[in-house]
Amino acid sequence: MNYPVWEIPILGGGLLVAIIATIHVFVAHFAVGGGLFLVVTEMKARREKDQGMLDYVQGHTKFFLLITMVVGALTGIGIWLIISILHPSGTSVLIHTFVFGWATEWVFFVIEIVSLLVYYFTFQTMNARDHVVVGWIYFVAAWLSLAVIGGIVSFMLTPGGWIETGNFWHGLLNPSYLSSLVFRTAFALILAGVYGLITASSIHDALLRQRMIRYCVLWLALPFMVLLPSGYWYFQVVPEHTRNLIMGDSPEMGLFTGGFVWITPILILAGIFCAVRLNAVVHKILALLLLIVAFMYMGSFETIREAGRRPYMIYGHMYSNSILKASLSETQQKGVLQTAKWVRDREIISSNPTSAGRELFRIVCHSCHSMGGFRNDIFERVANMEADDLLRIMEDMGYDKGFMPPFPGNTKERQILAGFLVKASQNRSDR
Repeated sequence: MNYPVWEIPILGGGLLVAIIATIHVFVAHFAVGGGLFLVVTEMKARREKDQGMLDYVQGHTKFFLLITMVVGALTGIGIWLIISILHPSGTSVLIHTFVFGWATEWVFFVIEIVSLLVYYFTFQTMNARDHVVVGWIYFVAAWLSLAVIGGIVSFMLTPGGWIETGNFWHGLLNPSYLSSLVFRTAFALILAGVYGLITASSIHDALLRQRMIRYCVLWLALPFMVLLPSGYWYFQVVPEHTRNLIMGDSPEMGLFTGGFVWITPILILAGIFCAVRLNAVVHKILALLLLIVAFMYMGSFETIREAGRRPYMIYGHMYSNSILKASLSETQQKGVLQTAKWVRDREIISSNPTSAGRELFRIVCHSCHSMGGFRNDIFERVANMEADDLLRIMEDMGYDKGFMPPFPGNTKERQILAGFLVKASQNRSDR
């Protein structure tokens, strides 16, 4: 609670983070798998002296460059901007804990940019051997970037020994690091095939188009042999509390868990169906639909992973409302308004119950709930409730309602927040 809270009334902070992050992750994984796709396909084309395939690789490289370096870079900046505003405390922990990890990743990212630009602009002028070497340099740098970022992302769910030691390596090489890295690598290769279908379906030569589509389908299908067992491995190493949330303890997880399970066979079967000889228009439609399905798959996975941390932002260390687990008892004793640094109403008096209640909502609830917004609308949750109903819920937070952090304030603040929410909900329903 050392930072001011930026409130987004309609979207809610969580939804905005989810939108930007899912787009970025979807493109970033393509940047890894697609790099291997480029260099392996080029090697195959040169070995078989297949000029048509080589021309396809060159065209796909331009598509790859524009998507990864423009969309990927912009959404990457967007993530840093949005999390630093919405979750400054959590962002501060990630920066201070992994400062050398971020620096290492940025070195890899610079290597990616330079090598990809060299790869694209020297496609026709550099000798074949050196050009392939540049392609491998890009892929290795991209995968190492994934290896670093993957460790930091998985740390937030399974910080492991870092909780006690604060050690960089304990945080990076956390309990879910390897399973997460294998799973993400497999999905990156799948995305290489999915994106490959987008460009392959636009090839004018019917025979070459069909051959490249079937080649791309192999990139989609084969990594599934690794994706499924690595996904199960990942599920087994996360905390038991997280597994229970995924399997239904959280009221919101059912849709995303069900979507993740059902989209898995749809993705592979739709990909295999693309290998059937069809006309160009149908192939383009199927490729686009497959891209959408893959995006939904990644979105479901990222939502499950993010929600699986509840009630924490950093599991076992910092709650989703940025209150440290270690300081919870102190906050409950002194009160949220007395502890937080950026509040207008530090004292609760007879003239400010509404403004104090809104302050409490911003600090305690806004990280997960919006007021009248699209995601976790608090008005929908408290509709037809009385203040006593909300007080009972607040008492259960962190216990029977384990997906919510324990209420961090004192008894008076519970009463003020409950009264504010009931009154605000009634005023909204009367409009």
